[in-house]
Amino acid sequence: MKRLFLFAFLLLESIAGWSAHADNPVNPSATPEARALLKRLYNSVANGKILSGLHHNRITLPSYWEDLDRIETASGQQPLIWGGDLAWDADKVIEIATREYKQGHIVTLMWHVNRPFDRTSRVYFREQTRGEFTDSQWEELLTEGSRMNKMWQQQVDSIAVYLKVLKERNIPVLWRPYHEMNGEWFWWGNRRGKDGFAKLWKMLYNRMVNIHHLDNLLWVWNANAPREAPGDTAMAYNLYFPGKEYVDVLATDIYHGDWRLEHHNQLVELAGGKIVAIGEVGDLPGLGVLKKMNKFAWFMLWTGFSANTHNTSGRLKEIFTSEQVVNFTPINKQ
Repeated sequence: MKRLFLFAFLLLESIAGWSAHADNPVNPSATPEARALLKRLYNSVANGKILSGLHHNRITLPSYWEDLDRIETASGQQPLIWGGDLAWDADKVIEIATREYKQGHIVTLMWHVNRPFDRTSRVYFREQTRGEFTDSQWEELLTEGSRMNKMWQQQVDSIAVYLKVLKERNIPVLWRPYHEMNGEWFWWGNRRGKDGFAKLWKMLYNRMVNIHHLDNLLWVWNANAPREAPGDTAMAYNLYFPGKEYVDVLATDIYHGDWRLEHHNQLVELAGGKIVAIGEVGDLPGLGVLKKMNKFAWFMLWTGFSANTHNTSGRLKEIFTSEQVVNFTPINKQ
């Protein structure tokens, strides 16, 4: 009888697509708000829903409102997830994130970080985030106590200050640092093996969780959909994965309308029962695609991609008014 019960339990887990304890954050000290957010994501997927989102790479007015206005004009809806980047104007990003959360939005933050040895007061995307980082510099970065490693620690500590503000305000964050690590374009990208990207991710997790006690973070490992393009290639997901014990959500970025069921299925398989998501998207898919790729917990439209050159008003209306898509509802109306 016990064996029969165990078999039935495992079968139900398989059908559900994740284990009974998968919705527990990898950080055992996660805040109640972070735990509630992760459970919300699991429940949403279980109910056949996907949450909408919009990244705000430009937070100066009126650019900040352009995508929002176009989406709302086309559909009458607002995205539920608010996305920001701590690489630029971090003070302002934290304050906007706080405001948006209080209104009822979910917050996700990324970090287009410069190289550890870049000491400029601002981040220069092409020269630094996409700048050269040699194999010997990478080896030094991963070596505890080295000069490069100490500079990296200072870099992490400087951004932890901002995340602590959100923790003090009881705001959970879908935290997706070092994104698109399987691509060739960022200084942390395309580093394979046990001393590759996976080790850097574990270092960051350890410092933020065990040193800074940032228990409000849900850890989003965000790759790019695999592709072959000269100078712009993204390799297989599994080559850069640090392990399920360091990741709450596995996400992928999809641009150029490159919607492939195999990419969705590969990510789901690697996740082994954990939540998967679309961290960034350019050209939105049709509803038929979303229904086939039904394990994604959310999608986040990238800044500027609400424009007609990427998404027509008809496509915005189709997606944002779909019964499958969960949009923003003011907190006093929930």
